[in-house]
Amino acid sequence: MKNDITCCRRQFIKIGASSLAAIPLLVLTGKATASVNAAARSAMNYQNQPSGNKSCSGCVQFDAGTSSAELGGCKLFPGDTEISPNGYCNAWAAKAS
Repeated sequence: MKNDITCCRRQFIKIGASSLAAIPLLVLTGKATASVNAAARSAMNYQNQPSGNKSCSGCVQFDAGTSSAELGGCKLFPGDTEISPNGYCNAWAAKAS
């Protein structure tokens, strides 16, 4: 009986320790993983090219990435982190000057 408890306790500690060690890896890979909201893109006719002088980088809804050339997000596309600053959709609205 005592041997079974010791075995289970050791197994629990091993699983717990490996789970704790995996958390930083999951966090790092989770940040590198981007997502696309295909339904919202389709509804707003999103395209990766600008329409004339209208582009996502000049839209009030655009959430820029860490630099002006990197992909960002859009307030209208929840969960989408791959919006091009040179993209365009039907909901484009100019930023206030």
